[in-house]
Amino acid sequence: MRKEIDAFLAMHNFPVRQNINAVVDAVLYDMESGLSGSGLSAGEEMIRTFSLPPKKKPANETVIVIDAGGTNFRSCLVTFDRNGVPAISELEKTAMPGIAKELSKKEFFDQIAANLEHLKNKASKIGFCFSYPMQITDDGDGILNGFSKEVKAPEVVGCKIGQCLSDALVEHGWNRPQKISLINDTVAALLAGASRSGTGFDYSSYIGFILGTGMNIAYIQGATDFMKSQIVVCESGKFNKLTDSDFDRELDSHTTAPGTFRLEKKCSGAYLGTVAFYAIKAACKDGLFSNGVATALALLQSLSLIEMDKFLHAPLCADSELEKILSENGAREADYRTLYYICDAVVERSARLSAAILAAAVIKSGQGSDPVHPVCIVCNGTTFYKTHAVRDRIAGYLEEVLTSQRGLYVHLVSVDDDITVGTAISGLV
Repeated sequence: MRKEIDAFLAMHNFPVRQNINAVVDAVLYDMESGLSGSGLSAGEEMIRTFSLPPKKKPANETVIVIDAGGTNFRSCLVTFDRNGVPAISELEKTAMPGIAKELSKKEFFDQIAANLEHLKNKASKIGFCFSYPMQITDDGDGILNGFSKEVKAPEVVGCKIGQCLSDALVEHGWNRPQKISLINDTVAALLAGASRSGTGFDYSSYIGFILGTGMNIAYIQGATDFMKSQIVVCESGKFNKLTDSDFDRELDSHTTAPGTFRLEKKCSGAYLGTVAFYAIKAACKDGLFSNGVATALALLQSLSLIEMDKFLHAPLCADSELEKILSENGAREADYRTLYYICDAVVERSARLSAAILAAAVIKSGQGSDPVHPVCIVCNGTTFYKTHAVRDRIAGYLEEVLTSQRGLYVHLVSVDDDITVGTAISGLV
């Protein structure tokens, strides 16, 4: 049966157990092209931040922190005591502007200002984690290149986010902020990792990795002939050197921005359930399920990652919508296995591709050859931590392609409140 599923996937151009090293090589080429501007046009933007982790922890400082990304908009105060220990207060969470409906530029920033009303004038500096592709300017602001994750506010593209927010806050009765620093969530994760102490390791470098609603990486690039050493945001979700399967093309045609973020649509939580949905629909047409099950599955209108994940974690548990469809329509053991193999193949590809872009970032950093000084990878995102087998598979693949094959050492770590703490640090440096 596994061979039958592999043949089905291959027939629809879906890679069966993707060759990770081949993807690593392609990603490395794309990263270098993005940095140097030579070679084939890069899919990844390789955004320079003009910054490195601070040498000292901030102390006796308070900063407003905004985290805008995915489906949620979070805001709070972060206060660092004299020893640099952060304390989070006045945390509020609301919906991300532009998710529910399309907003104009003014509506977008007015909604952000409204979300921050509880923090009005409580600090003069703001760290803003804005988890969308943007060009960082040398004054710490960010010019939006385009939205991902189905945010709909096209007039905001091309705007300086910090400047526009500052103007909106003044209109809402604020004192003009002294500074608004724009960073990506991957940079925030990286900075949070670099601020850790007492781990028993002196890390040689740091990587921030997000695999949740979206996916991306930031790493520290060493100095080259054309740039100083600095943190670089890869915009890995835009990598476009892989073939799309029939399921990917079907999903892409129904997204807000078809043809963009092609790797993100293969890896991130916003899309995995839908990729599996189209694969299941194709399997019904191709006769892989018994008649009653195929008829019932063909009536599915959508499939969320949550529902797919329930089935993968416990295929025989009645809490799963997919299991109910199978059990109520006379499913055979073969139907359960077929559905499991298809859903698992979608998750497996996500893990392999994620491992490939992480491996490429480690290699590009030029660090990690000493096991006493490994590269610290700060991992964030519900897809990484909660989706069936993703974390363990990524760790295993990195052990194989980095440590066993290349003699490079990494630690996958989690940092409490990483995005909040890292964003706070960025607002103070």
